[in-house]
Amino acid sequence: MSDRVAAPTPSNPLPTATQPQAQAQNIGSPAGQNVVIQQSDNVAHALAGAGGGLLSMALTYPLITLSTRAQVEKKKAHTGTLDAVKRIIDREGIPGLYAGLESALFGITVTNFVYYYWYEFSRDFFQRSTNKSRLSTVESMAAGALAGSATVLITNPIWVVNTRMTARNKESGEASLPTVDGDAAATETKKAPGTVATFLKIVREEGFLRLFAGVLPALVLVINPILQYTIFEQLKQAVEKRRKVTATDSFLIGALGKLAATSITYPYITVKSRAHVASGAGRKEGMTASLKRIVREEGVGGLYGGISAKVTQSVLTAAFLFAFKDVLYDATIKARRRIALKA
Repeated sequence: MSDRVAAPTPSNPLPTATQPQAQAQNIGSPAGQNVVIQQSDNVAHALAGAGGGLLSMALTYPLITLSTRAQVEKKKAHTGTLDAVKRIIDREGIPGLYAGLESALFGITVTNFVYYYWYEFSRDFFQRSTNKSRLSTVESMAAGALAGSATVLITNPIWVVNTRMTARNKESGEASLPTVDGDAAATETKKAPGTVATFLKIVREEGFLRLFAGVLPALVLVINPILQYTIFEQLKQAVEKRRKVTATDSFLIGALGKLAATSITYPYITVKSRAHVASGAGRKEGMTASLKRIVREEGVGGLYGGISAKVTQSVLTAAFLFAFKDVLYDATIKARRRIALKA
């Protein structure tokens, strides 16, 4: 989950209904009475986060395809990003870059809705428990960890289906996994099943529990945004000792934080992706055993297949998400005001 969703920063958390500046606003109704409009709540943030995630995912999805296919390769990838794009287009056409987009858009919408809802719920719980209007960095991280864990458990089946759909190509269907090098074994051509068909096929042939493959590494990845913003805070403080931090500084520091966090947690992203596409008929392998096997068979580089595309996608997605979320949140609040005034 957390490698796909951008969480609020500890130093600049999202406003909640318990904060003074976001509690409520009185608007005069046509009858002269005051109508109390709640300016911020769990659902408003959840809807804005879901919409922002959907738009940012749609804009950056080809990069997700490249990184996912590189992650599930059973050997070292020797193909650059641009060459990988060319090979996929030559073999599958432009639609090949958007394999599994339908399930991804559904997945990111649900993921962000659940994440932001539980994040706001957790923050509200901590604020009420401590009777404070602003959480500490540790409390904000704890809220993020709780929200991330809940999101992983609820949405993992969606991402298993999405990874299966993203990892296959038009020629191989379900019979074999494609690679960015385009050297998958030749198999009979057949139409790839859609999202629902893929879901039912997994349940029918591999069992319901296969939908929760990769949950452990996914839970480990909950620390990704925590690492990102811890690094962000440290670098920001270092700059503040010399001069005032500008918007450009924040963007660059945020990018460095995301780069560092993704580099640290990327091996677990690779393990999670491989667990998602692994057949249920094969031998069950733990997270540590999977890490050791990849290093033994492919070298350390095998843990970082597709990282350049992933880092680029992660940084762009985070930027788009925050931009879209702010706009959608404001639009949600304005819509609620109009509805209340008409009531």
